[in-house]
Amino acid sequence: MVHTTDDLLCLLDSLFPDPAEWWDTFFTDRGKPVPFFADLPDESLAAYFDSHRLLPGRVLELGCGAGRNALFAASRGGVVDAVDVSPRAIEWATERMTHSGLRVEFICASILDFRPKQGGYDIVYDAGCFHHLPPHRRMAYMDVVRRALRPSGMFALTCFTSEGGSGLSDREVYERRSLGGGLGFSEEQLRGFFERDFEILELRRMRNVLAESGLYGEDFLWAALMRMKPAP
Repeated sequence: MVHTTDDLLCLLDSLFPDPAEWWDTFFTDRGKPVPFFADLPDESLAAYFDSHRLLPGRVLELGCGAGRNALFAASRGGVVDAVDVSPRAIEWATERMTHSGLRVEFICASILDFRPKQGGYDIVYDAGCFHHLPPHRRMAYMDVVRRALRPSGMFALTCFTSEGGSGLSDREVYERRSLGGGLGFSEEQLRGFFERDFEILELRRMRNVLAESGLYGEDFLWAALMRMKPAP
């Protein structure tokens, strides 16, 4: 029986597969032809550092997967914490870290259960976590991002465009009990969701790049860079 908001959220969670189990299965076969399994950073993240819009500092990555972006941020001088719900993803990321000689604190946890230090990070990065959240968990996600960032901290995001995602509406997610592989968003939807808390410095399609460039990029993804607004 639902008595509290938490009860309601847990009830809605039960409509969907357990994220840890689902992502563990996904990361089991490292040889699958999944483009973002390659140890290549997002082209947008590299561009933000190259242009000095992101500077070395304390970095938190949400949904780090096998660690490609977390390790890149560390290579640019960041002190990086990276969170993922999948033990297999964290295991792979840790192996990559060992071979790289870099240092990242990889944490196996749901980002929704993660409690970062208030204002403990200069940068929060998300490469594909947001579009895998059911709609009822978006506000909890925003709570984590807001809590983590220092005043005027930077938030960078990649997520599916409308045509890159499943095409399901929020209502259809619950009717079908599925995100259909990840939700897509229009520019208007992203601006409407994030502009209350963030100044959007850039919102563009990712650039399609070849693996030979040493970067990852697909034009069915948005790349966004934002600065947290001062508290009212």
